[in-house]
Amino acid sequence: MGGPGAGLAIALENLFPPLPSEVILPLTGFAAGQGVISLFSALFWTTLGSVVGAAVLYWIGMLFGRDRMYAIWARLPLVKTSDLERTEQWFAKHGTKAVFLGRMVPIFRSLISVPAGLERMSMPVFLLLTSLGSLIWNTVLVMAGYWLGDQWDLVETYVGVVSKAVIVLVAAALVFYLGFRLRTRSTARHRRTS
Repeated sequence: MGGPGAGLAIALENLFPPLPSEVILPLTGFAAGQGVISLFSALFWTTLGSVVGAAVLYWIGMLFGRDRMYAIWARLPLVKTSDLERTEQWFAKHGTKAVFLGRMVPIFRSLISVPAGLERMSMPVFLLLTSLGSLIWNTVLVMAGYWLGDQWDLVETYVGVVSKAVIVLVAAALVFYLGFRLRTRSTARHRRTS
């Protein structure tokens, strides 16, 4: 399907993160290097696909809504409403950087669109930041596949290491957070009984 097929694959990768952009983008670059599609077409369609996928997730976040998010959050164990409020304040202050830079971080590439929709970030600003961040990420991986030729699959190996490191850091932060919450809760319960 050429460039439009690569764009569709990247749009789906945004919606279903198990589809790895680390494979799709370098393979698209390899195809451009072989003359199957032009380099411009590869970059245009994959960036358009990134923006379309991100826009769908933005709309899901927007339709889900802040009130529904607070209602669900209130039912979760080990979290407080103040945690969500602090997250919202952080996003209000740093949301533009998070959307732009998040487009270049494995795993967060897709996830960052949902809070942008929940917080109703200006759609033109969201689309601009997503386009710029996606263009940078896509260019790096497409060009890597273009230059590496039939060794394009090496890109996935190196980016895969970064993806795994991100997952480990997120898991460690979650374990730390849960441990902190459990300890705080236990201390509070101990003080009430003393």
